[in-house]
Amino acid sequence: MSEGLLSRAQAGDQDAFGELVDPHRHELQAHCYRILGSVQDAEDVVQETLLAAWRGLEGFEGRSSVRAWLYRIATNRCLNTLRDSGRRPPPDRPSGRPEPTRWGEPVWLEPYPGVLLEGIADRSPGPEERYESRETIELAFIAALQHLPPRQRAVLVLRDVLDFRTAEVAEMLETTENSVKGALKRARATVEEHLPAEGRPRPPAPRSPQERRLVQRFTDTFQAGDIDGLVGLLTDDAWLTMPPVTHEYQGPVAIASFLRYWAASRGARRFRLVPTRANTQPAFGLYFSDEHSAVAHAAGLIVLTLHGDRIAAVTFFQDTSVLPRFGLPRTLPT
Repeated sequence: MSEGLLSRAQAGDQDAFGELVDPHRHELQAHCYRILGSVQDAEDVVQETLLAAWRGLEGFEGRSSVRAWLYRIATNRCLNTLRDSGRRPPPDRPSGRPEPTRWGEPVWLEPYPGVLLEGIADRSPGPEERYESRETIELAFIAALQHLPPRQRAVLVLRDVLDFRTAEVAEMLETTENSVKGALKRARATVEEHLPAEGRPRPPAPRSPQERRLVQRFTDTFQAGDIDGLVGLLTDDAWLTMPPVTHEYQGPVAIASFLRYWAASRGARRFRLVPTRANTQPAFGLYFSDEHSAVAHAAGLIVLTLHGDRIAAVTFFQDTSVLPRFGLPRTLPT
């Protein structure tokens, strides 16, 4: 950042302000998504952040970088959003479905379109970063964050994902360094409880031949209604979840039981999958055929978590309102 660019922006030059903040826009949105779990809320908070930055730019004294200053504004806007949203009512427990492996906590979470990650610079990890960049946007990590109180969530993301120093985080959140250290210790312990155990096979590289082969096998068996073939692709401890619904199925036997119930409930309608990517992971728009017309209607979005050459988790988002963000239509011709 040049002093001339900052001076022009502080003098009211909107083009200069754009040059100042645009390089950070995509990473700010990913940051807000990590804390909020919602793409729409993250977009709204980024807009609020940039407006607040424009209005407050004259008072920016350069004691921190513009990037750190924007993160301070965005993080506190996220905390305000969480505070204002209050406690959501728990989702209904659907009746008639097979008994789940467990009743989990409701996790209010949306998938993140892969295209939004393309504009984020690949920063070298800092010496204290605990997580790889790809891992911090995957569904398992985002879901684990949602189990944290808001301030712990913000502290963990700022310290362990973005590698801000403890003193910087304390200043951003207007608290003490000891408070940050305590919140971080508690947050790390909770997140580790919800992440896969260490030593699991790594997922194949995105769009690699290994990933493509596994995704194609899933597509073929799913669309054919081949439940035995589909279950054969799962790890022994795979999970099927449908956030925010709290019933969760683990293992091939439990997942097969749910899939057979699901197949029986849809009758003669057939499913169709349209590939996309969410949270760096393979994903699909899910559509079901209409018995009375030549169209297929959107049913939601499926995201796969891969471990080696097996599927470790299938996450089904039933909210079809997310599909346009992935460039997916509400209906398809059959």
